[in-house]
Amino acid sequence: MPYIALITLVVRDYDEALAFYTGSLGFELVEDTDRGDGSRWVVVRPPGTGHGTALLLARAKDEAERASVGAQTGGRVGFFLHTEDFARDHARMTAAGVRFLEEPRHETYGSVAVFEDLYGNRWDLLQPK
Repeated sequence: MPYIALITLVVRDYDEALAFYTGSLGFELVEDTDRGDGSRWVVVRPPGTGHGTALLLARAKDEAERASVGAQTGGRVGFFLHTEDFARDHARMTAAGVRFLEEPRHETYGSVAVFEDLYGNRWDLLQPK
């Protein structure tokens, strides 16, 4: 059965993106390969997800791409990070400096709070019911 393996996220700098995604969000580094032309193939994903969807961190290479950093979804929440323990992960992420845009909400579909990555992309931290 086909599945989405990677989603590209355009970033300013590989190392600052890696520091945020592996440090602040706790993602695991899957691959960081030098492509020989100044670019790298950098893949991260939430821990314990096996072969689940991962992020390809792609450094912006020109002005048009740099303009899209942080605005790839037009200011809407574009990424949804599911958790089995909302309170634990919210507390850990807050302590790591992740900027939440709202207090946690408890909706009919689960517990949720919107946060921004280091570029301003919006994410939901979500524990589904």
